[in-house]
Amino acid sequence: MEPTATDTPAADTATAADTPTADTATAVATPAPVRAVDPRLLVREEGFKGYVDEFQRKLRSGDLGSIPVILGLILIWGIFQGVTGTFLNSDNLSNITLYIAGPGLMAVGIVFVLLLGEIDLSVGSVAGTTAAISLVLSTQHGVNEWLAVLIAIAAAVVIGAIHGFFFAKVGVPAFVVTLAGLLGWSGLQQWVLGQTGTINNPPDGLIVHLDNYFFSDVAAAYGLALVGVLIYLGGALLDAKRRRDAALPSRPVSEIAVRTAVLAVIAFAAAYTLNQDRGLPLALVVFLGLVVITDWVLRRTSYGRQIFAVGGSVEAARRAGINVAWIRISVFMISAGMAALGGLFIASQSGAADKALGSGNVLMNAIAAAVIGGTSLFGGRGKTWSALLGILVIQSIVQGLNLKGIDTSIQYMITGAVLLGAVVLDSVSRRTQKASGRG
Repeated sequence: MEPTATDTPAADTATAADTPTADTATAVATPAPVRAVDPRLLVREEGFKGYVDEFQRKLRSGDLGSIPVILGLILIWGIFQGVTGTFLNSDNLSNITLYIAGPGLMAVGIVFVLLLGEIDLSVGSVAGTTAAISLVLSTQHGVNEWLAVLIAIAAAVVIGAIHGFFFAKVGVPAFVVTLAGLLGWSGLQQWVLGQTGTINNPPDGLIVHLDNYFFSDVAAAYGLALVGVLIYLGGALLDAKRRRDAALPSRPVSEIAVRTAVLAVIAFAAAYTLNQDRGLPLALVVFLGLVVITDWVLRRTSYGRQIFAVGGSVEAARRAGINVAWIRISVFMISAGMAALGGLFIASQSGAADKALGSGNVLMNAIAAAVIGGTSLFGGRGKTWSALLGILVIQSIVQGLNLKGIDTSIQYMITGAVLLGAVVLDSVSRRTQKASGRG
């Protein structure tokens, strides 16, 4: 018997209702997308307990950050204040801000090289050569001092490009290239200086003022402190807004307020201390300015991210389309340029350019400052603020021992011990992070 007209639609309807369409099947089979969330930001949703738990997790995993060097700096200042009674006086702290500028700027350049897991042994010789070229041009050849300084810095950048070329293109290890540079540019420095071996800074000129000029108006130091705090606050609020607009976890306003308050206390305390002496040193302004600029370059630009990528894995960076050779060459150019600036500040402090400028412990202090401050010798981890923290530690030790009249040989041994401790801490930290799956 054939199906009736009324039976057919019912059967068709049941079949259509029971059989899922392609679109329905796809909708059922495809799970809803899961938004990736930065686990470091989730702790903020748990309040104070979240921060405590996150801090404990970092300690267990070896992710110590700047905590050891900050605690070490506080300990050093406390010990020397107790021993000397004058370490925290405004004149002594003001002198420290002057002495850190030259080697500190060199350490900033070293940070860029260390981020690649490489080393630059030539920065001391480059610093001396730069000072020699600038002073010879300005005092013996009548070149305008500003122009002479620019020519000398440009020559240093070219020197860095030469180092980078042999390393990145020819394949010579950076250690060997820069060791050859240490010897070669030291010879050039002596040749440029000539028979006298010493050239005094032009009186009342640019180089003289680098390390000897102070903004004596109290508004200068307080104004710089205020500008720094406002820049940090504005940047933090803007970053939080961008993350909220992108539906990502962000720092709550309360945390931003606490961080800003801590920074304000430190900044205005430093301004008050400087104003008790001679005022705000130009050397400190230049040093802090370049630290901020280079930190922004590393953290906020694609070039900075490429440096970290090459330092993390050269092959992975190359496969990601990064011009590894250019990154390597440019990093050595930055290192040499910062060494040149550091050399000019050292010449300003000593009053002349001579054959000894850049020798001695200048190179070791620059490298030690970067490492002690928290930049890894193994590449891929660090920041330019490491140079500031590290050189503060080194110069605080030197200044404290000088106040006690301790021999230079003891200073070298103590600084070497601190450097070794920093490297050991870095090695243990990396091993711990690998063991915890974070390396």
